[in-house]
Amino acid sequence: METILEIKGLKKSFKDFSLKGIDITIEKGYIMGFVGPNGAGKTTTIKLIMNLMKKDEGVIKIFGLDNVKHELDIKQKIGFVYDENNYYEELTILEMKRVVAPFYKTWDDNAFNKYIGEFRLPLKKKIKDLSKGMKMKFSLTVALSHNAQLLIMDEPTSGLDPLVRRELLEILSQIIQDENKAVFFSTHITTDLEKIADYITLINDGEIVLCSDKDELMNNYGLVRGGKELLYNLNTKDFIGIKENQFGFEALVKDKNQAQKAYKDKIIIEKPSLEDIMLYYTRRCQNV
Repeated sequence: METILEIKGLKKSFKDFSLKGIDITIEKGYIMGFVGPNGAGKTTTIKLIMNLMKKDEGVIKIFGLDNVKHELDIKQKIGFVYDENNYYEELTILEMKRVVAPFYKTWDDNAFNKYIGEFRLPLKKKIKDLSKGMKMKFSLTVALSHNAQLLIMDEPTSGLDPLVRRELLEILSQIIQDENKAVFFSTHITTDLEKIADYITLINDGEIVLCSDKDELMNNYGLVRGGKELLYNLNTKDFIGIKENQFGFEALVKDKNQAQKAYKDKIIIEKPSLEDIMLYYTRRCQNV
């Protein structure tokens, strides 16, 4: 498959935070979920990809091109969907479209009108009067109307009601049927990624701590529970993290089958959620 976004050794230092040499690769036809706690480095990474701030070290290539040297050409083929509105609040949707369209060589009015209809967006309503969900759909409409091949989304579902969130995820699932496109979906809402992501990259405190095929992750990892009698006889190297409770312990393992063989009927293994996996990696629960 063709690589659409490649990040190698990316570093950026601030007074109280730094990205510590992160690597990310996204291929065409896939949705990459970029997940981590607030303050982990997700938005900083996106700003560096978009060349909105200067990196200290590393390489960022989009469509095989350096993101700084070829910024204008690259941005012709990128669609941005952010948590906050980035359009002129006093303009209507139609007026805003007239401002945005000339910037894109591949702007397609037919596509714009099609998505306006599908998303039921009111052309003559001012941006400031749109709901958060409508603003999100308008951002998507703009991205899809210039045939963006890479969608970069920073917390796109934050603050949306469940129905609008589900609708947005369905739209993304349809978009990715075009195998020439890819989606980089940054969020802390892990349930959204469980539904649509192909790959998961977990960042914590400026470091990539996990990058995996989502299905492999969900199928191989296990949430283990056992009694107090076993707690102090565990081989802690087998576990991502262990959390003691009044009945015994709960722990996360990378290989649930191996854990089952090692501890047999002394443990119960359940399927973890993506949120469980994120919490164990970022908190590193270890009370033993």
